[in-house]
Amino acid sequence: MAGFIFALSVNAQNRGCGTYEKLEQFYKKNPETRLLAKDLNSFLTQKRSNSVSKRTVVTIPVVVHVLYKDATQNISEAQIQSQLTALNNDFRKTNSDFSTVVPPAFQGVASDMEIAFCLATKDPLGNVTSGVIRKSVSSSFNFDDDYYNGNVGGDNAWDTTKYLNIWVGAFTNQRLLGWAYPPEAAGYANDGLCITYRAFGTTGTVQAPYNKGRTATHEIGHYFGLNHIWGQSNDPTQCGTAINDDGCPDTPATMQPYFNTPVFPNNDPNYICTPTAVGAMFMNYMDYVNDAAMAMFTNDQKTIAQNTLAGPRASLLNSNSCAFLSVNEVEKTNSINLFPNPTTQYISIASPLTPIDEVEIFNAEGRLVKKTVIKNETDRIDVKDFANGVYYVRTYNGKDFVKSMKFIKK
Repeated sequence: MAGFIFALSVNAQNRGCGTYEKLEQFYKKNPETRLLAKDLNSFLTQKRSNSVSKRTVVTIPVVVHVLYKDATQNISEAQIQSQLTALNNDFRKTNSDFSTVVPPAFQGVASDMEIAFCLATKDPLGNVTSGVIRKSVSSSFNFDDDYYNGNVGGDNAWDTTKYLNIWVGAFTNQRLLGWAYPPEAAGYANDGLCITYRAFGTTGTVQAPYNKGRTATHEIGHYFGLNHIWGQSNDPTQCGTAINDDGCPDTPATMQPYFNTPVFPNNDPNYICTPTAVGAMFMNYMDYVNDAAMAMFTNDQKTIAQNTLAGPRASLLNSNSCAFLSVNEVEKTNSINLFPNPTTQYISIASPLTPIDEVEIFNAEGRLVKKTVIKNETDRIDVKDFANGVYYVRTYNGKDFVKSMKFIKK
């Protein structure tokens, strides 16, 4: 699964990027996640019948940590709200520029992601909150690395299994526009995304051509498991290679990002892998064009995002921080997923709507091989020492049986 740095000089006319810097740092600190990411990939791209969207639009509680060095960087409530509005329009396909930016040739595969965002109304202790935290930091504060570390001047994340944490500030590296962590980082203390105050929202301190809130749209795409449309890299890739694949058949394969404002159709041989009548989908939110030139997600990208919400980020669904999901008992059972499957390292149980606290694993002969207690969807059950084969899982809430499932260890 790709991670990224989304980097640029805001005054320049191109979006640039640093290759996997933050994710590579994350892998070095948490080496087990590099292998876990590979197992997650097949789970996230698989089409399944019990999609979250079968039930309702999912509302994600957001907490915005504003870390400011001066009054200019202490962005207004209006600017923060403008970003929430942009996110909701982009993820629900209600953005006013959709029909003018997305050509008819691609409008048929454009998707309403059925994901909405709201500022949290309750903090982790249940207290009323505005969903915005403001903290003055020193002029030498390293926002790039210390944003989440309260011990050195940053602001600790609210429970990353229940909230989407967004830190807004001024990067020490002036090239950076923003970045986020992908699903394999779910539950870690630094999980979430960081955005420069110059590209957050649609008013106030934002600067063209990144003034329509699409930086956060792009980064949250990564947070929900989406790769760049040219594949699992921030640098140009080679057509047909393993990393030249975003897992989405409905995004025409390209080998590197588009910049600025391209003209449709575009079959530039330096970018497109296979020329067609419609060319590249450079107006996708997961490319690098200017904010005004991107306006869509696709159906296959929705599949990945919904699978992320059915798996590694399922715990966001049982947060009552700004919305309550009302479902019946059948839907509660159907919402339970075991992932990744097949697996080489671990399994997790996503059960956002039904409490599960105990898991039993049986081998194909029916012998109990493991029993463990779990707290939430980010808990990983280690199976790397299991022999290859099929295993059966029984889940419990207290003494009550909830659901049985199976997985393949390879």
